Amino acid sequence: MTTDRSNRRDYNLRDWLSRLDATDRLAVIKPGAALKFELAAIANQLDGCQASYFPSPGGHDVAVVSGLISDRAWMAEALGLEEAELVPAFQDAVANPIPCFQVDQAPCQDVVHDDPDLTTLLPVPTHNEFDSGPYIAAGLAITKSTKTGAQNVSIHRLQVSGPKELGALLLPRHTLAFFEEVEKDGEDLDIAIVVGTSPATLLASQAVVPLGFDELEIAGALGGAALEVVKCVGSTICVPAAAEIVIEGRIAANARAMEGPFGEFPQYYGERAERHVIQVDRVTHRQNSIFHTIVGGGLEHLLLGAIPRESTILSTLQRNFNCVTNAVLTLGGIHRYHLVIQVEDPKPGEAKNILLAAFGAHYDIKQAIVVDSDVDIHDSDKVEWAVATRFQGDTDLVAVHNAQGSKLDPSTRDGVGSKLGYDATVPHDAPEFKYTTIRVPGKDDIDLDAKVASDTSLKDIREDF
Repeated sequence: MTTDRSNRRDYNLRDWLSRLDATDRLAVIKPGAALKFELAAIANQLDGCQASYFPSPGGHDVAVVSGLISDRAWMAEALGLEEAELVPAFQDAVANPIPCFQVDQAPCQDVVHDDPDLTTLLPVPTHNEFDSGPYIAAGLAITKSTKTGAQNVSIHRLQVSGPKELGALLLPRHTLAFFEEVEKDGEDLDIAIVVGTSPATLLASQAVVPLGFDELEIAGALGGAALEVVKCVGSTICVPAAAEIVIEGRIAANARAMEGPFGEFPQYYGERAERHVIQVDRVTHRQNSIFHTIVGGGLEHLLLGAIPRESTILSTLQRNFNCVTNAVLTLGGIHRYHLVIQVEDPKPGEAKNILLAAFGAHYDIKQAIVVDSDVDIHDSDKVEWAVATRFQGDTDLVAVHNAQGSKLDPSTRDGVGSKLGYDATVPHDAPEFKYTTIRVPGKDDIDLDAKVASDTSLKDIREDF
């Protein structure tokens, strides 16, 4: 028994690749691109313009794809949505997840390797100059609480350290919490690493939700119907049935090994240090499987983090402030650190409260700007104009020092630094016309094609030229 995919509005991975191909947004690369640097270099060159498909990288049988959703409009399209619907749809999916539908057989288990060698079985690229080696950069790490049975889905950088060993950077979030539940008793934690999933599943994996939420249920809601899942061969973890590749293993108790450096989303390297170790037990995959990689700091990497965070931050702000209408994480702030918030008729002093709430909504936020409804928050020039003409440092600045930030921000002291908020809204007591923006009447109604003499040059009408 299977779910009716006709109820889903989103694209699965293979259908999305076909869609990109049919619309000239997929570049098929000539066979033989080297897995070390060259593949990432090509993907980077095409970033935001075309996804890249490598049919035989380094002579490998397994194809590699990158840049699947390197544009906000592409992500919306992959979910069957308009771009303006993207963040509201994510908010709704988080609020109304759909339980998964478990099947007994699935394409992701067509082929089973009980004694895998990751160094030869999978085409894992080396991306950046000083990366410590090949990295699985788009693997969805799925773990399960031994206490509650709740699953968690997240993405971690995974260094291929040996034929059956991965080095993993586990930040203090849900995967680490599940692991610490069992490590104190000297036990390993089962983990499944899923490579090659639908855009909806990728996006859902980055949801900022409380412990105990299964992001696969959010993926179902994003697509409009229950996501099909199957139990792993060697554990009770459920993985997307249509996934391309599944690596089954265990986060090893009381084991640490050197991992890194690795090129991260701030476009700097994450440092080398002792990290957690994953022991690999088996690999399952589809026939003619496709390996997905995300180049660190590229648009695909940044957008995957941006949209779920925007959703969470916006929901938090709107619960407390009726005047908040929208929020966006800027590309210049690597879709993590800089936030622009749009408001409609805020009360006196309310913008400053909104700024403080934004810093508390997600610790990554380093700078935030509040602007009025007449400012297009997706246009960086308009936002800068608002700061230039509506902000004064002595009255409109909110500064918070020695606050928690991102550990990957190299300017912090191990994640501790300053946060700055800019109230770039028009003062309530501003005199008439002081902040009235100029407008030429009839500008938007002019038909330039009808008014411009396109077949006439200056020489045709002036003898002195």
